[in-house]
Amino acid sequence: MLLHGLASSSATWEPVLPLLGRDTHVIAPDLLGHGETAKPRSGDYSLGAYAAGLRDLLVALGLGPATIVGHSFGGGVAMQFAYQFPELTERLVLDASGGLGPDVTFALRAATLPGTAAALHLATALTPRPVAVLVRRVAAAIPGVPAADLDGMSYALASFAEHGARHAFVQTVRSTLSWAGQRLDGTGRLYLLTDVPVLLVAGSSDTVIPAAHARAAHDRLPGSRLEIFDGTGHFPHSEHPARFATALLDFLGTTAPARSDLRSLRRTLRRPRPDSVEAVAASVSPA
Repeated sequence: MLLHGLASSSATWEPVLPLLGRDTHVIAPDLLGHGETAKPRSGDYSLGAYAAGLRDLLVALGLGPATIVGHSFGGGVAMQFAYQFPELTERLVLDASGGLGPDVTFALRAATLPGTAAALHLATALTPRPVAVLVRRVAAAIPGVPAADLDGMSYALASFAEHGARHAFVQTVRSTLSWAGQRLDGTGRLYLLTDVPVLLVAGSSDTVIPAAHARAAHDRLPGSRLEIFDGTGHFPHSEHPARFATALLDFLGTTAPARSDLRSLRRTLRRPRPDSVEAVAASVSPA
């Protein structure tokens, strides 16, 4: 199950879908408030609600446990899904993932300020597509900005022409970010993924979420895999779809899916955390 990022849609996965679909069953839903889904004003745009909605989708489709792949904000949702529904999580793939540290681009931090929805409306209400095209052309003149990043920016700006999309964006941003950066840090719960195969992917030139977040998570997850795409921005899967698909298919073919039930979850929850006082005490106490 492929999960897109903030102000994006399942369309971001189009370059890799046919490559993955040759060997595995793939679904790529639009998250609530994004793409073609409903955008309720009173909707719950928290990570927990997104995770629950994805659980409902798998159950409604009659599908069992899955490998969850999340890009950017979708990575945060993927981690939340794994925490809430371990029995439905076989593997976890975090692609330029959010939720692994406070650092995030200035533009996303600014989106938490009052008046964001009005500013987005002003920027897109009259001529949304020309505005998106103009911004893309200006950004393209900046050396080193990947085309995939520009496409993601253009899609987001065009989507903000719809009131519901603007509202969903603002509510989602405010539930996960503040002016100081990412408010929700999943690193403290990475120990819960000890028995889950994890693949971390990041672009070395990502200006939205630093690749250092993936490296740090890899260090905290013994047995996890790390793929750093040199010279790549925030969209490794669309900038280098063949390489991304190859890495993901190899990951699927060479790891055993996690099998979780209440008993295994209890063992994980009671296991001393590597960075906790209990873990230190256990490591020095006599047998």
